[in-house]
Amino acid sequence: MEYFEKKVTYKTTNTYATLNSFTKETKNIWVVLHGIGYLSRYFLRHFDELPTNENYIIAPQAPSKYYLGKDYRNVGASWLTKENTVLETQNVIAYLDALKEEENLESANNLIVLGFSQGVSVAMRWLAKSQLNCHHLVLYAGGIPKELKPSDFDFLLAHKTKITSIVGDKDEYLTRERQASEASILHELFKGRAERLTFDGGHEIKKEILEQLIS
Repeated sequence: MEYFEKKVTYKTTNTYATLNSFTKETKNIWVVLHGIGYLSRYFLRHFDELPTNENYIIAPQAPSKYYLGKDYRNVGASWLTKENTVLETQNVIAYLDALKEEENLESANNLIVLGFSQGVSVAMRWLAKSQLNCHHLVLYAGGIPKELKPSDFDFLLAHKTKITSIVGDKDEYLTRERQASEASILHELFKGRAERLTFDGGHEIKKEILEQLIS
């Protein structure tokens, strides 16, 4: 018996969530990519203490949804797995590029792209592939894709994009050894331009840290 895995291309639709409104008073546009287990509308709760009139926050939705726990009540989502990662990455980037066009992100005066946990790898792959210039790239408690090269981010360095890496000193998913390794990779990718910020805590988003990013 022979086994074949084939591919088919089709059109699909996905949602995303936003917080606040884009107005003439808006100073910062955020694209915030959640980690495993989130839905985008709940992830936005981490950003609800930022000044409303100055911050417009966009939370893309990871496409692969699943039930959390055995009671089949709460739903979470994942961006990618080890299964067909290259193909799924292409699909995710196509979705994010469509969102980029819908929200006219390339004309943003101050665009902040933040990835949290698994969202870090998605943010970095998206920017590397789409060459989207942002003003601040925030890599919050996540791993760096191994396939990326320094040349993938030359456009960000030329754009003078600020790069910030954030991690809790008690993060249960990022040991000290892994943090040291990730810091070395970041240094190479961004040619020493990445700023490292460590806080007292675990694998979590601290609202006060977000406020520091725009202060």
